[in-house]
Amino acid sequence: MTDATKHEAEMKALQKEMRGKMAAARRRKGLIIVHTGDGKGKTSAALGMLLRSLGHGFKCAVVQFVKGGRGTAESLLKSPLLQWDKVGQGFTWDTQSREKDSKCARDGWSLVQRHLADPELKFLLLDELNIVLSYEYLPATEVIESLRDKRDDLHVVVTGRGALPALIDLADLVTEMKEIKHPFKQGIRAQPGIEF
Repeated sequence: MTDATKHEAEMKALQKEMRGKMAAARRRKGLIIVHTGDGKGKTSAALGMLLRSLGHGFKCAVVQFVKGGRGTAESLLKSPLLQWDKVGQGFTWDTQSREKDSKCARDGWSLVQRHLADPELKFLLLDELNIVLSYEYLPATEVIESLRDKRDDLHVVVTGRGALPALIDLADLVTEMKEIKHPFKQGIRAQPGIEF
């Protein structure tokens, strides 16, 4: 058997397998998606999903926990279909106040509750919520329960390092970003358009 013949046979088998899986996958539902890990790209990947959702004409919302103290270019994105809220006062190592960080998290969670109750919302990005949960600025049981009870047609994406096992168990899709190499370790500053 030649390489070309072998490749063609493998692709036909793969095609049959994939078409069978696609035919079996008939259900639609709003997903709970978690992007976690120490590598870069968690928010960036979620923003790609946000752009896709907006492109489909879906009503979307973003609640950025922690990042409130620093300007990010993506928060300048304007659309009548998008509500963008920043809560928090910046990096947790800069704020130095558990009380302030907890209050900001609670204020942000109030926004999230309103978004979860909006029957027209189709996509909700909870940026850096994993950080909030890992520092116990919000009770994990309250957050998990609310996400478990969300509407069936609402997609919720949660980002940040250190996703809790209970959130991972609840999620439909979990991606861990793994750092292989990062320019910061070579003394290169964060870059506009790449990190913020």
